[in-house]
Amino acid sequence: MAPVHAQQPADFSVIAYYTGDEKTIDRYDVGKLTHIIFSFGHLKNGRFHIENKRDTATILHLVALKKQHPKLKIMLSLGGWGGCEPCSDAFSTAAGRLGFARSVKAINDYFGTDGIDLDWEYPAIPGHPGHPYKSDDRENFTALVAILRDVLGDANELSFAAGGFQRFLDESIEWSKVMPMVDRVNIMSYDLVHGYSTVTGHHTPIYSVRPDEESTNRAVAYLIGLGIPPQKLVIGAAFYSRVWKNVAPTNSGRYQSGEHTNGYDFKRYESELIPEKGWQYHYDEKAEAPYWYNPAERRYATGDNIRSVTAKTRYALTKKLGGIMFWELTLDKEKEGMVDAITKVLAN
Repeated sequence: MAPVHAQQPADFSVIAYYTGDEKTIDRYDVGKLTHIIFSFGHLKNGRFHIENKRDTATILHLVALKKQHPKLKIMLSLGGWGGCEPCSDAFSTAAGRLGFARSVKAINDYFGTDGIDLDWEYPAIPGHPGHPYKSDDRENFTALVAILRDVLGDANELSFAAGGFQRFLDESIEWSKVMPMVDRVNIMSYDLVHGYSTVTGHHTPIYSVRPDEESTNRAVAYLIGLGIPPQKLVIGAAFYSRVWKNVAPTNSGRYQSGEHTNGYDFKRYESELIPEKGWQYHYDEKAEAPYWYNPAERRYATGDNIRSVTAKTRYALTKKLGGIMFWELTLDKEKEGMVDAITKVLAN
């Protein structure tokens, strides 16, 4: 059989962030993916650094997959939530940015990877509690992208992860300067209500139900309105739920106060978010987002599922976007999961 990605639209990417080891990846059909982004490398003394032997072995194995899947791209990623504490200071000088860019090229050349994805959360605005940030981060991010593109050249891909919420869109990135230099932006159109939110809602909706509600469409419309080509926009899906406790039953828990608690990976939905454990399933037709409420335990859950990720893929195709990405592959079922749902839409 021909690889599944050969049947997909040629310019549509299916991008998996990946946190697993060298063995776990073999349980998934990587032929359904166009990109795997190893997550994460970090800064050490201002240089891009792969943490340990486990990570090294994982990257080498990911690159080896290209022998069977020659169109597959393997990218490295910097940072992540909690992983970019030194970024504001390290990228505040030209020397710091150049040193980092050269270290990226050295590691990229060593492994034979295809580029880097910057996941700095966040330039110029508050991100992980306690992480430094300053207004100059916005311009420094532009300069960082410029030197990376110069050092890496055009053969390597360069992308970045962007918060899908309005403050990031407004304050963190000089969009008109950055976007011509990158292959794409991976919009984190999830965590739009998050672990610090004291009011429930949809954490990964396609559409806003309320005027001030964050959503995938709101971020996409904003960026297209700035003149960014749609094919450079990739939207994100969440392969996990967020859960709040002490939530009143009004509106089946939506838009109610609550206390964030542990959620469930998608591969556990069928054993956890079920009627036998007290959960009632709902789907918000306007938001294109599922949610669950447990009246006995007064808990509320929100996250993508098969129906919403199908809708999100169709949305990306309709809007002629560059693709869909997700956090992250090991949270998916190995068969009949979220990636399979994406693939089915593309095949049809």
